Amino acid sequence: MGAIVLPQEYGYVLTTFAASALFLFGLGAQTGKYRRAAGVPYPYPYAEQSEAEKDPKKNLFNCAQRVHQNTLEIFPVYSTFLLIGGINYPVYASAAGVVFLLGRFFFSSGYLTGNPSKRMRGIFSYIALLSLLGMSGSTLYRILL
Repeated sequence: MGAIVLPQEYGYVLTTFAASALFLFGLGAQTGKYRRAAGVPYPYPYAEQSEAEKDPKKNLFNCAQRVHQNTLEIFPVYSTFLLIGGINYPVYASAAGVVFLLGRFFFSSGYLTGNPSKRMRGIFSYIALLSLLGMSGSTLYRILL
């Protein structure tokens, strides 16, 4: 196994990673805004279904909370693939990371219409994630040989 050498372009990967963290922070702040508007107190993670069906603000809070939670669920996988794939493919990995973030933006904006089926507008983020998976696999293969 050889040494891992980071190319100069790895800065693009780190910049994309930092932008991703800021995106997550923004989703958290957005969720807090919707929580306050809906009057859902802590520690409750969601408004009850019966409340959300009657109150559009509570429905929007539930949508915002789900967007944030879903993004937190996929973030470790995305981050791992971005950072590993970026070792050998820094520009392509960074570009795939930007496409992933754009997909998550459209996912979020679709969900926040109050109609969760519109989250599918961001489905293309998974194409970027699969690209990062491929780059990670190739990078790991090269490192191990």
